[in-house]
Order: sequence, then C-alpha cells, then structure tokens
Amino acid sequence: MNTLYTLPSLGEPTLNPGSREPEHIPVLKETVVSSLITDREGIYVDCTVGGGGHAEAILDRLGASGTVIGLDLDADAVEATRKRLARFRQNVSLFQADFSALGETLEENGISEVAGVLFDLGLSSLQLDAPDRGFSYSHDGPLDMRLNRSQSKTARDVVNWYTRNELTRIFRDYGQERYASTISRAVIRAREGRPIESTSHLAHLVQCAIPTRGPQVKTLSRIFQAIRIEVNDELCRLKKGLLNAIAVVRGGGRIVTISYHSLEDRIVKSIFSEKSKGCICPPDLPVCACDRAVELNVLTRGALRPDDEEVRRNNRARSARLRIAEKI
Repeated sequence: MNTLYTLPSLGEPTLNPGSREPEHIPVLKETVVSSLITDREGIYVDCTVGGGGHAEAILDRLGASGTVIGLDLDADAVEATRKRLARFRQNVSLFQADFSALGETLEENGISEVAGVLFDLGLSSLQLDAPDRGFSYSHDGPLDMRLNRSQSKTARDVVNWYTRNELTRIFRDYGQERYASTISRAVIRAREGRPIESTSHLAHLVQCAIPTRGPQVKTLSRIFQAIRIEVNDELCRLKKGLLNAIAVVRGGGRIVTISYHSLEDRIVKSIFSEKSKGCICPPDLPVCACDRAVELNVLTRGALRPDDEEVRRNNRARSARLRIAEKI
C-alpha cells in the first residue's frame, strides 16, 4: 500500500527557507528543469523526491495546472518534502512508494500517462548526515541502511549473516572493490567473536583489512555502497523503474536520470540504448520478423556532468552523471 502525504495548509509551519540549501542541494538543477519540462501544464513524476529540491525547482517553472507527483521509499524524506513544498499544495501529490512500481502507483491514482519522469538516484544529505540511518562511515550509528525503514532486511543482517562468498560477491560486484575477498574474510573472522553492530565497527574492520598505503576512504565508500545496494535491491529496482517510466511517459515527454556510480549509469545507458533501436532482425532476413519499434530518442551522446563551480559549492555532485531520453 502506498501512503499519500497531504501537504500542510499555509498556516502550518514549514522548513525555514534560509536553512534549506545546507540540508539539501539539488544536483544539476537547471539542467534537470530545462531538460525535463516540455509542457508547463503537464504531469511530472519525481521518482526519488528526497529533500524536494528538484521537485521545488520543477514546480517553480510549471503553469497553473502543472503537477508534480513525488515518490520516495523513505518516509522521512517524504515528510521533509511535504513541508518544503507547502506553498505548492494544490499542484503536488507525495507518496511513500517504490518507483519500481511506478505504473501501479499512477494507475491507482487514475493517471495513465505523464509528461516526464525524473530519477535522482543518489542519497540525500538528510539521509547521509543522519547517524541513526547508518548510511555513512563518517558517523557512528547502527548498521541499518534501509531506504524504507519498514522493510525487515538491514545492513546488520547482511554483514552478520551472509556467507563469505556472498559478501565477496557484493563487495566485488556492487562495490567494484579489489580487496573484496580480504575484507569479507575479515568480517567473517570478526563476527565469530560478537556481532558487528555499528558503522564505526565495520569501518574499523575494513581499514584494518586493507593496506594502510592504499586509498582507504575510497574502499570504505565502495564497501558501504555495496551493502546499501544489497539491502535495498537498488539495481533491480532501477531496471524496473526505468521500464515503467518508458511505458507511462507520453510521446514527446522526457526521462531524465542522475546516477552517482558506474553500475547505475551502465543500467541507464543500456536501457536507453536498447529502447532507441528499431528492428534487430538479421540483415539477410528479407522481412522484419521482430516487429520492434523505436521507443526512445536519446538526447545525450554522453553523460552530462556538473561544472567545476557546482562541484565547488556541492562536493557531493562530483560523481553525478545525467542522461536524457525522449519518448517517441
């Protein structure tokens, strides 16, 4: 069941506008807005509404009947967005919902097609900077890492119950970590004495397992990323979400994605490329037998990146890659 969050009335307290930017800075904001909006009165979906920065920028550019539907698995993020977007209460609907079920969410609310869909796949500052969420090795907190805190699997479960082979696989495949096997061995050895409960404990194990002369911060980032992807099934959900978006965007509408690591970007690039191809029958076949139609026109030859000034203002934008496709 998807939870609908109604926006507060104008008399209810909202976030202090002066405090918004330090909490959540939307990446590539101007590029997102100019690329996504093709109809100022259309319906747009922000599949990862986060702190509401992109949704706010989109709503600022829409006309009187333009609408944003915001989805997020994280109830805290939806609540923060609810407050931030109070002034747009007639033009926005927010749901705690999984974007992999985008089509179902829209259908449940009587919407058959939309003018555009945005995926901003990174974690928000609200999540990274909250120690109790367990996403960052920079803060001591419980091993959680759930986007949806009502789900059962946590990072603690992965770290303490996965076999050595399973840990090696996720560290290697999701973290692209060269010391995957060494780190998984250290985790197995450590948990034999007592469970690994905290982010600081895990970070210490990782640092002790790898050469001190190596880039330990990068390894920590990779390991935490790998566990987070596993906990939230992020790559599988992304594939389903993109296919759902392609199905619901109307002709001429846009799909805009921002990814922050190569695994996500590879999935986006692959699906966009596949859906931009027509007939795939062998060239010597006299008549097309696949009946495959071109669904997308990819508008970015390569991924767009933030400029140096944006990275200076927001260091978390440094790895962002933006791609745009238009529905045919």
